[in-house]
Amino acid sequence: MKHLKSSSLDLREIFSRDITVRYIAEPLASFDAMVDSATVKAFVTERNYDVIGVRREGFIAGYARAEDLQVEGGSSLADYAELVPGALLIQDSEPLVQAILAMRDTPYLFVESLGQVNGIITLGDIQKAPVRMWLFGLISLMEMQLLRVIRETYPLDAWQQYLSETRLTIAREMLERRQASNAEIDLADCLQFCDKRDIFLKSDRLHPILHSDSKNRGEKLLKDLEALRNNLAHAQDIVTGQWPQTADLAEEAEQLLLRLERYL
Repeated sequence: MKHLKSSSLDLREIFSRDITVRYIAEPLASFDAMVDSATVKAFVTERNYDVIGVRREGFIAGYARAEDLQVEGGSSLADYAELVPGALLIQDSEPLVQAILAMRDTPYLFVESLGQVNGIITLGDIQKAPVRMWLFGLISLMEMQLLRVIRETYPLDAWQQYLSETRLTIAREMLERRQASNAEIDLADCLQFCDKRDIFLKSDRLHPILHSDSKNRGEKLLKDLEALRNNLAHAQDIVTGQWPQTADLAEEAEQLLLRLERYL
């Protein structure tokens, strides 16, 4: 029996301790409060910024939304300045995971360091490597646990009853190729994500782990996770048209992972 030495807690610890908000944050562009709004409007329009920092006495003391800025009337940036609400503020030392979950409800967060706002996170930053690493690691660890549970629930490859002959042939051919390279594996190691998904969905013993209240929800969860994993593996967009669903899916994946780890 193969035993896993990693857990969701290990993964969470790595990203809580070592990979924090500062790794995806960008500097927050800012202007002095007394600069005329037309100048600032031209700047944010050229760079396609949604917000701009507002400085007072050299420090960012608030922000202004690009859509609110006017180009006529001789107004200054101060006329559009707002204080940064606590709900939009995150410390640069906070775990990356916290930023991802917090951004389910907002297109940006302001980043504070040493008591001063100096950075910003937007949805575009969710595409960066640290976020992708966390998501891919989470899904990979969950897939490993799916396999562990299958092995322990159906020893001696009894899980084969839930797969078509076509899928079993693919797994057997993969086993032959990998064993020819002296890989120490068995047939279960050659199961793909879709195979593990089908075993869980067809097994009356396993599908309640996915969603105890609905088999359909369990199927949707695994299919969505497989699609996200494929997008991550091929460096595809994981935000456009998929947010905040991606954040919700990550949270569901963590919950499923914990359930799998507690099984047997």
